[in-house]
Amino acid sequence: MDRPGMADFLRRRREALQPADVGLPKGPRRRTSGLRREEIATLSGMSTDYYTRLEQRRGPQPSEQMLAAIARGLRLSADERDHLFRLAGHGTPTRMARMDHVSPALLRVLDRLEDTPAMVLSDLGETLAQNRLAAALLGDHSGYTGPARSAVYRWFTDPAERAIYPDSYHEKFARELVSGLRATSSRLGRDTRVAELVRRLSEQSAEFAELWERHEVGLKPARRKVVVHPELGGIELDCQFLYTDDLAQSLLVFTATPGSEDYEKLALLGVIGQLAGR
Repeated sequence: MDRPGMADFLRRRREALQPADVGLPKGPRRRTSGLRREEIATLSGMSTDYYTRLEQRRGPQPSEQMLAAIARGLRLSADERDHLFRLAGHGTPTRMARMDHVSPALLRVLDRLEDTPAMVLSDLGETLAQNRLAAALLGDHSGYTGPARSAVYRWFTDPAERAIYPDSYHEKFARELVSGLRATSSRLGRDTRVAELVRRLSEQSAEFAELWERHEVGLKPARRKVVVHPELGGIELDCQFLYTDDLAQSLLVFTATPGSEDYEKLALLGVIGQLAGR
């Protein structure tokens, strides 16, 4: 572990970030160059003391999970993330871990979307990041682990997942999910992540197995969906996707027609989300 090198790298990357880069207000009394240590700690989901000790060359060797969280908080590119892992005395992330690294470009866009639900998804339907309104609309996805991180897996194994959409949409959405997974499998070849997910679903869901055998590819996700919120009822929303060049990740943004009842429900969603976070 190169403590001096890692401390210097963390400090310089922190100082290079500006509040606007992560959706924070600058504030009238900001004296620190770039972001404060406590802000990076919050963005990384760790204590300020833990992060501060790393910058001061006196912290323990961080685990791979901690390093991945710091890389996300600092909005590091994949190359910068690999460099951080090496400085900390770890090997560079495997392909699976690399896919979990959120595209900095998508994160920058997500940070600026404060008034509409938005989330970053992997090509396996895993929620890699979501803003406050997306969590209020669809639930907080940060607690999922293992195969349950994939929306495809949850759709076919957890009945509660289907409560998000009206019954009339279930069959179409199931086909869209399987079609998207088939396209991912085709693009990545013998990637073990995809193969393991398909194996598990084929064993646990007869519906998935039947749809997988259809070999449908290229079904486009619906651009307009009704999301059923437990307090606000149905909300009709437009869905827009922004993809990375390699199609490994996408930014999903939900919007409503200005002046409509659905638009007003999104505004109420923000209030409900604030109350729930207290």
